[in-house]
Amino acid sequence: MKLRRLQRDIEEGLPAPDGTVTLTELFNRWHHDVLRHQVAASASSNYLSVATHHILPTLGSQRLSQLTTADVDRLLSRKLDSGLAVSSVQRIRSVLAQAIGQAMRWGWVNRNVATLARAPRAERREGRSLTHEQAKAFLASLEGHRNEALYALMLSTGLRRGEALGLQWRDLDSDKGLLQVRRQLKRENGSLVTSDTKTSRSRRTLNVPPPMLRMLEAHRRRQEVERVRNRPVWIDSEFIFATSFGTPIDPRNLYREFQRIVRQAGLGDWHPHELRHSAASLMLAQGVKIQVVSEVLGHSSIRMTADVYGHILNPDREAAAEVMGEMLWGSEKESEEVL
Repeated sequence: MKLRRLQRDIEEGLPAPDGTVTLTELFNRWHHDVLRHQVAASASSNYLSVATHHILPTLGSQRLSQLTTADVDRLLSRKLDSGLAVSSVQRIRSVLAQAIGQAMRWGWVNRNVATLARAPRAERREGRSLTHEQAKAFLASLEGHRNEALYALMLSTGLRRGEALGLQWRDLDSDKGLLQVRRQLKRENGSLVTSDTKTSRSRRTLNVPPPMLRMLEAHRRRQEVERVRNRPVWIDSEFIFATSFGTPIDPRNLYREFQRIVRQAGLGDWHPHELRHSAASLMLAQGVKIQVVSEVLGHSSIRMTADVYGHILNPDREAAAEVMGEMLWGSEKESEEVL
């Protein structure tokens, strides 16, 4: 039986399980036979970058069969000591674990030592959010700006930057006030490309506030004027938010433009992603249920939403405690009378 299994592996191009396969050979095979066909080019490139810069220089010559959990722990510890961010070290462990997981599926090893290694933990930082007053000031500063509708939509719906830039006019149903989020625009290998949204739950339908709908219609009319004015060079890309020539907006250019806008509004330095965080925070502060906020944001789970924005729900938890206290023991006044 062992002989037949060995012969089958050889016919399939797999190296004999003689314990000589190194981490470098594993990553090369994983990339060539699996990653290229199963993940986006940007993700595959990211995996290889992590391996090339952080894993293989230390463990590349190590035989896979002899790799131990202690080796992985030592690698992660050295990366932390070098000043690398905890999130980056977590990424290193994740990539190594995925590669060894593939080796297990190929029958090269019997256990995944990377998953047995403890992932470094980082304290979750509460992201910044515009206050209600700051949000109003931000919107006021946008009045008349060419991309007013773009930033207002990101703030009012919590769209990710790539999701907003990937919207096309066919995604908008003005009569019903609905917006379909189906794709994202991103830079990949030096080019702008569209791809599916981040997760399956990211593909969602949003209800657009009526004032935002009117702003989008005004934006459509403005874009039509640009189309006529620049007809000889206009490229009909169908994107809701495009350059003055109809081409997609580079996410990097959006970032630079956003920086200028918030500074001119007197708000200091902010990142476009913080509009998403602000949208969620403002919705929760106004009493929108966390399940609804999770759906609007396209989070993979309600737990993820609660982990990120749970601190905003403190008043709700306090109110719940007061309600239960009054229901079970009566009001404070009644309790004092009993005593």
